[in-house]
Order: sequence, then C-alpha cells, then structure tokens
Amino acid sequence: MTTPTTQPGNRLKTDPSILNSEAEPERPPLSTRVLARRVDEVPRSGIRRFFDILATMTDVISLGVGEPDFDTPPQVVEAGRHSLAQGRTHYASNYGTIELRRALAHHLERLYGVRYDPTEEILITVGGSEALDVAVRATLDPGDEVIMHEPSYVSYRPAVIFAGGVPVGVKTTIDEDFALDPAKVEAAITPRTKALLLNYPCNPTGAVLPPEVQDEIARIAVRHDLLVYTDEIYDRLVYNGYQMRAMAALPGMRRRTVTMGSFSKAYAMTGWRVGYVCAPSEILEGILKVHQYVIMSAATAAQDAALEALKSGEPDIARMVGQYDRRRRLLVDGFNEIGLRCFEPRGAFYAFPQITSTGLTSDQFAEQLLREESVAVVPGTAFGEAGEGHVRCCYATSEAELKEALVRIGRFVARRKGAA
Repeated sequence: MTTPTTQPGNRLKTDPSILNSEAEPERPPLSTRVLARRVDEVPRSGIRRFFDILATMTDVISLGVGEPDFDTPPQVVEAGRHSLAQGRTHYASNYGTIELRRALAHHLERLYGVRYDPTEEILITVGGSEALDVAVRATLDPGDEVIMHEPSYVSYRPAVIFAGGVPVGVKTTIDEDFALDPAKVEAAITPRTKALLLNYPCNPTGAVLPPEVQDEIARIAVRHDLLVYTDEIYDRLVYNGYQMRAMAALPGMRRRTVTMGSFSKAYAMTGWRVGYVCAPSEILEGILKVHQYVIMSAATAAQDAALEALKSGEPDIARMVGQYDRRRRLLVDGFNEIGLRCFEPRGAFYAFPQITSTGLTSDQFAEQLLREESVAVVPGTAFGEAGEGHVRCCYATSEAELKEALVRIGRFVARRKGAA
C-alpha cells in the first residue's frame, strides 16, 4: 500500500508534533532586540499624542503647531517656481549654492557684525532640524555632556542622545522670565562637559536673554573652553525693542560657536526646508562630512527661493512681526485676566502660561481642554520636566481665533476653579 503524499503546508496544519517542534521560543519584543538602546530610550515627541487626538476632532482651535499662519511671500514662491522652470533641478554643492551662502554671509554681518567666509564657513541644510543633527553628531563623542536650558525645544535632548552625548538640563522658571541663570550653568559644569546648547529667543517660552546674562554665559564658555551650539531660528521675531545679538559676535565666542538658523519662521518657509550652520572652517569641515553622507545637499530650487527671501523679504518680516506683536499682547493679557499667570514673552511666537491654579498637571490640562473645549495646546512637559505647570500656546494664528480660544479657555478654567 502506498503512502499518500502530503504537501509540507498540509503536514504543518495536521501534524501537532511538527508544529510543536518548529514553534519559535518566546523572545523579548522585537523592538528591544533590534532598536539601538539610545533610540529605544528616547520617548516619542510629547507633542504628537495631542495632535493624534486633534486629528479625530472638528471645530478645534489649534494653538499647538509652531508654524507661521502666513503663506510664503509671493516673490519668494515665484523665485522657487522660476528656478524649477529654468531647470535648476540638479544637485547643488554639498555646502549649498554659493549665491545663497554669499547672501547669508552679508545678511549676518549686516545684522550682527559677525563675519563668515561663504566658501568654507557656511553650510546650507535641510531646515534647522538637520542643522542641529549634523552639528552635534560631528562634534560629540560618547559620554560628552551638553548643558541646555529647560524647558527647551523637544528635539534637543534626543539629538544629543542620538549623537552619543549626555544632555544636562538647567531649569529656568517663570520667576526668572525663563532666562538662563549663569550661576546654575557654572554649577552644572563637570570634567565631561563639552558644550552648551542655547535657544534664545526660546521655544517654548518666548524668553530672550538679557544682554548682561548673555555676556556672562559667554565668559563662562571662554573660561571653561566650551563649545556653544546656538539655535537662533527666531532671531528676527523679537518685540518691545529687544535687540538680538548673535552669540558668535561676543568677545572670544566666534571660534567656539556653532550658529544654527533657518528660513522657516521669519520668512514663513517651513515647508521649503532650508536652514544653515555657520562655524569656523575647521569645525564646519567635520559637520560637512556628516551632511555629505546623510543628505548630500539641500534642494536647489528651495535654496533659490531662500536667496530671494534674503534679497526682498524685509518688508514681509516687518509686516508679520507687527501682527505677531498684536497677537502676543492679546494672548498674554487674556491669560492673566482669566487667572493663568503669564510672563511677557519678547521673542518667537509662543506664550507659556502657568496653569497650576487649576489643580491640573500640564498633561491633564491639555487633554481635558482639548476634549471639553476643542482648544489644542501643548503640555509643558513635552519640553522637559521643567515645563510642568505650564502649557505652550502658539499665537501664530488669527486674532479672531485667539479671542475665541481665550473665551473657551476662560470657561474651562472657571469650571476647574469652581470645583476646587
């Protein structure tokens, strides 16, 4: 009698002994076996959870996304369109187009008196995010400590960790107008400290550095021979007569400063993804290596648009800053009137009100406000533990929406205080 042939697939379905013998042993989750430890230890952005909820809702007023509500100026859009029409669709130099680098060098010297050689001290990047990434990866060794003020932008800690560094937070508070205390910086320095990471005007607080504080931080950097990364993406968005000074322009700082910036905020060009890094040539050469192998070059047409922004965008900046300033005062005054203490931000386009009077944590406040009143804000803890007790509110939206948001937030706060 012949034995019927059985397809391997059928045998697996019908023969328990085969199933048992070939069953895989239990293992830890794939992510813990595959992902690098430093990646696994970095949480997802605290901002994204709230915007996942927001995406399922209607009639939401968003004070969450840090993006201008203005369109890119029309002449800048036209420059990008013209670039494409002229066949400017090929790779640019790894450094970026020389025309944009020359214009940027002139721009920074005119505004801040700091000179960079456009041929070897300026690198055009894919937005400010890439500028940060390549700068820290090119300059940090495993275990190097980087001191940063907190609350701080959500990308700073992860960028340092991904580069193998160790972020060291220095808390800033509303009582200090969220300016960095030089004494706290000095106390945080150890033999492993390699760099400071600064972002003023600041996201999320809107704080700026008083000149005497900036001068003392510069002296600390020189005294301890520290590298300074300075993210000056909001340099053009300042109010009430504040005079922005580039960190690299201060005595002893040019040789140790890596300046990062972007066209995204001031020129309403977030989607174009054009940023830059400026540094002494011996530092920038190393940063360029990382950029070469990861990115190669920023999009040529986007760089041509950015060039036009430098040439003709000053009136557009003045117009946008004027509107941001009106919104800033509206929102800050409104928060204080409804019992949420809010210091006066003098840069960027964020308010950072204190919400402890409601008895809620930052996460609870943001989630319940979104669900009950359809207003989206970002919990302060998204920007580090020092952000607890606050929420970030972006005023890059219309005055009408800001007024309605204040009405809804006022109702929400009144209910919480009435229930206390």
